Amino acid sequence: MKRIGNISWSILLALVACQAPAPKPEQKAESMKIERVPEKVRVYQTAENSEDRMTMVKETRLADFGQPTERQPSVFVDPSHQFQTFVGIGGALTDASAEVFAKLPADKQQAFLESYYDKDKGIGYNFGRTNIASCDFSSASYDYVTEGDSTLNSFSIEHDREYRIPFIKAAIEAAGGSLNLFASPWSPPAWMKDNNDRLHGGHLLDQYKQAWANHYIKFMDAYAAEGIPFWGLSVQNEPMAVQIWESCVYTDTEERDFVKNYLGPTLKSARMADKKLIVWDHNRDLVYQRASTMLNDPEAAQYVWGVGFHWYETWTGGGMQFDNLKRVKESFPDVNLIFTEGCAESFNPERVSNWALGERYGHSMIHDFNAGTVAWTDWNILLDERGGPNHVGNFCFAPVHADTKTGELIYTNSYYYIGHFSKFIQPGAKRISCSASRDFLESTAFENPDGSLVVVVMNASEKDTPYHLWIAGKAVEIDSPAHSIQTLVL
Repeated sequence: MKRIGNISWSILLALVACQAPAPKPEQKAESMKIERVPEKVRVYQTAENSEDRMTMVKETRLADFGQPTERQPSVFVDPSHQFQTFVGIGGALTDASAEVFAKLPADKQQAFLESYYDKDKGIGYNFGRTNIASCDFSSASYDYVTEGDSTLNSFSIEHDREYRIPFIKAAIEAAGGSLNLFASPWSPPAWMKDNNDRLHGGHLLDQYKQAWANHYIKFMDAYAAEGIPFWGLSVQNEPMAVQIWESCVYTDTEERDFVKNYLGPTLKSARMADKKLIVWDHNRDLVYQRASTMLNDPEAAQYVWGVGFHWYETWTGGGMQFDNLKRVKESFPDVNLIFTEGCAESFNPERVSNWALGERYGHSMIHDFNAGTVAWTDWNILLDERGGPNHVGNFCFAPVHADTKTGELIYTNSYYYIGHFSKFIQPGAKRISCSASRDFLESTAFENPDGSLVVVVMNASEKDTPYHLWIAGKAVEIDSPAHSIQTLVL
């Protein structure tokens, strides 16, 4: 054992360890005394084979209960342990959504906006995403600059003034004048890429990396001039996907170096360092590998606010892989997790009433929030009767569809499942500890800034199940129907 004078290394290290701060654990809870135990609970419910759609079905009181038994299904909530701060929930305001909205009669447009953005009449969306230039959910491919113009002097968002800009402005107004929006590119212009094509993947050419970084600034400045400020942006939609629509591939080191050497410094020099920069923006399957490459590099990590993810990893048979999010959060506790896109693919009008559409949302949202996610963004908020428009035939589901021939709005159960979270959880809420004694009772819980508690419980099983909601020695019995989701507000 090596000695320093009369002090051994082991003793010296022990003395240093006593002085050093403890390492920050994954998602360390903020512990505090429970100031009050709620007495009343209101139960809002959406259930299959019923007319319940976010319907308040019960108002009751908690009573002294003591120790639950193993025979009694229970959901335990402990507000004294708090985790990530909730930012918001919303959906994407794409070209497709804007074009369908424009075809609706004025009264249906108003009803649609209220259903999403009004906090009382609707489900209270406060968050959103939009595309930088065209994506698959555009009627055609388009750019904002002319070919070869690396100076971007020709930059113009004139295309967006017909449908998308008026649509986003209407959504902001319906949300009370404020809507946190982030923007994502699907592809640089074809001439900036090595395949000379907006579609089919390809890579950004080295000589255009600065011009492409400048393009983000041009876009955000142009929208701000229209009265549409941006809260944040992502580097690239699905950077590992070679699609038949707009796409661009970045390997882990390519994205890292683009952020470190171009986009991050460009945002800073443009006085946009406050914009929340989101990396990855793809599926959960590779999320840890991509996050570690980016965040283990301090020069790149300094610009990164969050890691975005989608849910399409089921394409490769990987399942939902929520544990990968937990690995990111435990390794990089200061980074924000954000769900940036998800939808049910392969639109079929016969499946519009399929209950599994909503349950996929409920399952994902509960487990994403429990893994540390701070914001959750659906894909298109509105599509037509075919699941479009889409210029490559990639038709999908949205929570709300419009029959453009009749003007009818069709609300799928996905809309209500999302609403069980977005209507009740307030920005600034803290996720709190929540645990169920049965696997089929999926649950999460938050404490709002006003002190109210929100508990979401989903039962995707085939059996009706009564359970006890238990908080600090008090409980109340709640009936959970098969294939239902409930929001309990205390």
